[in-house]
Amino acid sequence: MAIKLSILDQTLINKDESPTEAFQHTIELAQKADQWGYHRFWVSEHHDSDLVAGSSPEVLISHLLAKTERIRVGSGGVMLQHYSPYKVAENFNVLASLSPSRVDLGIGRAPGGLPHSIRALQAGKTDNATLSEKIVELISYTHNQLPPEHPLTGLKASPLPASPADVYFLGASRSSAEIAASLGLPYVFAQFINNDESEALLAFETYRSGFQPVYGERPQALLTVPVIVADTDEEAQQLANEYQIVRIHLKSGRVITVGSVEHAEEYGRQADEEFTIDAQQAYVVHGSKSKVREQLLEAQRKYGVDEFIIISTVRNAAKRLRSYELLMEAFVEAKVES
Repeated sequence: MAIKLSILDQTLINKDESPTEAFQHTIELAQKADQWGYHRFWVSEHHDSDLVAGSSPEVLISHLLAKTERIRVGSGGVMLQHYSPYKVAENFNVLASLSPSRVDLGIGRAPGGLPHSIRALQAGKTDNATLSEKIVELISYTHNQLPPEHPLTGLKASPLPASPADVYFLGASRSSAEIAASLGLPYVFAQFINNDESEALLAFETYRSGFQPVYGERPQALLTVPVIVADTDEEAQQLANEYQIVRIHLKSGRVITVGSVEHAEEYGRQADEEFTIDAQQAYVVHGSKSKVREQLLEAQRKYGVDEFIIISTVRNAAKRLRSYELLMEAFVEAKVES
């Protein structure tokens, strides 16, 4: 089974850098990824954050499409629960018309921000549609196929592209796998959010066994995995040691993964309920080229995926770029040798 390599970039704002500089790093990485042969380049959606700059993936995607030539560009992902499916369809129909057959629409379940930003995003919201219902409506708009019984049947999310954006569903649990399976969508498991191996295996099993060919003919499973590659194992270990995963446990039962302890504390204050914080060393596939390649090949055998979406949260932009370069070299060199 051949492996496809793709990238999820969060537009990290490094220490003493401006958002403008952070976006320049993202643009450079997308252009290099295009040259190196990565399959797709996704950008994230986060709100009210000093750590990442990507609050509007649609705008950033448009710029990256104009700055690249071949690579697919998309969202990883749009937080559809906050928005009108019609408007999201319009945005991505414009993108797909500008760059035919190069646009991906990844949809996420995470809140994407602190409670105050979520409240602001949903200001004026009146509908109580579930996320699954919103996804169905969104795809109906992007394919210009509103059902006859829809109250707005005949409405078009213009422009209508010849090749609509490909839709993916992102998650990190069995319940997200069930949604992707019921809709027949490609499913992306976020191992950088949930590194529980048993949960990932269960999610993929649930997805494949429950898959319904609604919008896709066959299951398509992808794995988003945190990876750091360096010239030596020692350097990769040092970089990986800087990578923490922080979760806030709210009294209501919700568990939210955030970018820092400070972020978690602010989330708890804004949520206005009791909370605890759990910070621990994050799971990261790391090492030199050969070591990381073997780890990814093992993950491929374990989970049965044929595409990895790589996320690297190395705070040094040059070392982050080097990590992606070395990773692609590892697989290209192995292919040449075989």
